[in-house]
Amino acid sequence: MQRPGVRAEVERLEREESALLDALLMARQSAGLTQAQVAERMGTQAPAVARLERVPATGKHSPSVATLRRYVKACGKRLVLKVA
Repeated sequence: MQRPGVRAEVERLEREESALLDALLMARQSAGLTQAQVAERMGTQAPAVARLERVPATGKHSPSVATLRRYVKACGKRLVLKVA
């Protein structure tokens, strides 16, 4: 990361992804749901929910807005996106 600004941008993205992970986990935990319960409500399997909750930390796959919307809806929340 020799180019100016690249390290700062990577760090900014990591903070955003960490905030997303925190929000996902908080939504599920505040709803008092297990990964299996969220998966059932989403119409998928628990390992898929586990992967979704790890995505920001691993950076291997970015979930779609539709997937995030289904996850938070399963937790009794709604997804709000903001462009700033």
